[in-house]
Amino acid sequence: MTNSNRTRSKPRQTAGSIVARRLPDGTLVQVLPDGSTRPFPPDRTDWAALRAMTEDEINAAALSDPDNPPLTRERQARLKRVPQVKVMRRAMGLTQEDFAVRFRIPLGTLRDWEQGKTEPDQAARAYLTVIAREPEAVRRALQSGSGA
Repeated sequence: MTNSNRTRSKPRQTAGSIVARRLPDGTLVQVLPDGSTRPFPPDRTDWAALRAMTEDEINAAALSDPDNPPLTRERQARLKRVPQVKVMRRAMGLTQEDFAVRFRIPLGTLRDWEQGKTEPDQAARAYLTVIAREPEAVRRALQSGSGA
């Protein structure tokens, strides 16, 4: 199958997201919810001024950004370490289907987690942590169960 024979699905647009497409001439355009496109506004960034900034000025600007405060030890301690399902699954050499069957996770749920559409809840995060640390123990425990 060649690229010209493939049909493209309409990009999924969620609230607050921007979908873009590159036209054959290289122009980047925004794809609107109705499927029409419009050019992005011109870039008003003063690149010369940015390139002229010193490291100290760059650091001061970064520290003053209210949308991206520095990562302090306190903020880092509040971050949750969640196993990355796709990385874990691939490291085990399993397809999505095999992983879902082996660990009794609904395939749609697994796909949603991997695609970032949903996040595992607290119980699922705990289960994924156990799978990440002791996958064979989980497999054996599930095999010895009743299968329900």
